[in-house]
Amino acid sequence: MTADPVREEVTVAIADGVATIALDAPERRNALTVAMARALIAACERIDGDPAVGAVVVTGAGGYFCAGGDRPTLADAGAAPADPDQFTGMGEIYRSFARVGELQPPTIAAIVGGAVGAGMNLAMATDLRIVAADARLMSGFIPIGLHPGGGHGVLLGRSGPREAAGALALFGQPIDGARAAALGLAWEALPAEQVLPRAQELAAIPAADPELARRTAQTLRLELGPPGLPWPAGLELERASQMWSMRRKHLGG
Repeated sequence: MTADPVREEVTVAIADGVATIALDAPERRNALTVAMARALIAACERIDGDPAVGAVVVTGAGGYFCAGGDRPTLADAGAAPADPDQFTGMGEIYRSFARVGELQPPTIAAIVGGAVGAGMNLAMATDLRIVAADARLMSGFIPIGLHPGGGHGVLLGRSGPREAAGALALFGQPIDGARAAALGLAWEALPAEQVLPRAQELAAIPAADPELARRTAQTLRLELGPPGLPWPAGLELERASQMWSMRRKHLGG
């Protein structure tokens, strides 16, 4: 097992084909700064460059997943939104959860404490979410006078019903983890202490065959969208990779 810092405030631990990315700034509940976003992007680059990694778990240290964008960072951007450095910095925060969504292996968010705003974006960027039943999830933009960012509506809408997206993003309604699972925004809601072990247990399944896991994740994401593919396109998209897997199994690889 290896564990080491990747720049600041983001750690990566790799064991048995599972990479665990942890946001590690508990003093601000893992709110994203530009520096943390860059570190998260670097962590993703490292993982994609390691073909032995077959699954990724994203979590937050200190009992909280991610409180969204760091308030001073957002205030600086608001003071000079046309400033090239501020514009670029916000783009890097957006890019960080988009980069998580592009990770080649299958991804799971292990959410305890809460996920707010950009923290919701980060959670929804993954393929699957395991959430503490008592975690607090909310868009959080309108209540603090901000328009949602980072493709927030797309991320909500591709995983849950329109009603949930509207309640969260337009009406500022918070939900707990149990409600998130009931709405289809998470796979399971569990006691907080069980969330990370369960996420790692699930991750171990694709991690046993990293090459197959990466191919399957790519295909599934293309099929599901948005926009989703019609069934005939899915048939053709899957054909080459399935036949590759048949040949590999026949040869004992």
